[in-house]
Amino acid sequence: MRILYITGIRIFSLLLFIASFFNEKARLLRNGRKKIWQQVAEMKQQGPFVWVHCSSLGEFEQGRPVIEAIKKEHPGKRVLLTFFSPSGYEIRKNYEMADQVVYLPADTPKNARRFVDLVNPESALFIKYEFWPCFFETLQQRNIPVYSISSIFRKNQIFFRWYGRWFRKTLKAVNKFYVQDNESGRLLKEAGINNFSVAGDTRFDRVTAIVKASTDVPIAASFSEGAPFIIVAGSTWPPDEDILIRYINSAPGDVKLIIAPHEVHQSHIEQIEQRLKVPYIKYSATDDKIADDAKVLIVNTIGLLSAIYRYGQVAYIGGGFGKGIHNTLEAATYGIPVVFGPRYQKFKEARDLISRGGGFSIRNYDTLFALMEKLRNSPEYLNQTGNASAAYVKSMCGATDVIMKEVFPLSEDS
Repeated sequence: MRILYITGIRIFSLLLFIASFFNEKARLLRNGRKKIWQQVAEMKQQGPFVWVHCSSLGEFEQGRPVIEAIKKEHPGKRVLLTFFSPSGYEIRKNYEMADQVVYLPADTPKNARRFVDLVNPESALFIKYEFWPCFFETLQQRNIPVYSISSIFRKNQIFFRWYGRWFRKTLKAVNKFYVQDNESGRLLKEAGINNFSVAGDTRFDRVTAIVKASTDVPIAASFSEGAPFIIVAGSTWPPDEDILIRYINSAPGDVKLIIAPHEVHQSHIEQIEQRLKVPYIKYSATDDKIADDAKVLIVNTIGLLSAIYRYGQVAYIGGGFGKGIHNTLEAATYGIPVVFGPRYQKFKEARDLISRGGGFSIRNYDTLFALMEKLRNSPEYLNQTGNASAAYVKSMCGATDVIMKEVFPLSEDS
């Protein structure tokens, strides 16, 4: 199995080389990997690092609270941040809390030995699904502690299959798992792995920090003033917009919609405008002294959504009619009910929100209409569901503190 795995990694590298001639993402990864050895060679003179590895941007948001806690509590420690995906690296390559940001080399024995010898980390933290056999083997051989942060397991993963014995060996190189839920702990225990703690998901700590640090959005505040029922729809795609626009076009006058599409290029914004039959404004074409009769605010820019959720009585999260929903936690943190399409099953927080009474899955326009009218016409129900969202997020916070107390206790010399 080891030979097959390493052969597969090498085949992937070859395919990456071929794809880089016509695919931008592949080209970024290939060119980024070319720079790795020069970047890490420069680090060798700087002393030991805490190595934090994330696959992409979503995992970065889970690792970020731990990185920032390390820097706050142990300012003398250096942090190396690695990414597998260009979508993470290219956005966070200048992240100020990391002393160095590089791509992860291909997971071969030679690369793993070379990388670990050059970096010489004092510890290594891998986020969520990141389990790299050659790197883990090398770290174990060097007696460098390995921790799995915000990890989550499902019974159909290769580790728990009859043919997954070699991959289970990779898990045994981990000094401790900080898993998100009891089911993950149960699966590890059945596989003979007992060094885990059910700590929760560090993303909850991150979104809570975002809420505390977020500032007012004057245009959204002015648009929302005096309106009793506002839907904030975030990261929407055309199927989401179909039913949302149909609803707002016929909704009572006291209903308003703030819509922040996932794609904000001009042609898509124009498609939304053409279908609206009610007064609307675009974020980029107005100020905080906006017309009172506007029923829709189109947020045609990025970076504001997490702060704008505060102005809603209900949040609608896009993506549920496609590959899967986007971030529900940013909305739930504000204590409002969260609505999304039918494809949410892969997202633990969405399932949890539904079971707690703070989340709702809709299948079509009719189910959206019925739910919105129930929430709009029953302040008690609206308040109940919003409180359920807030309570869920609050109950799940604290994973970062658990990790820091065990892995980086304050008694350590920084």
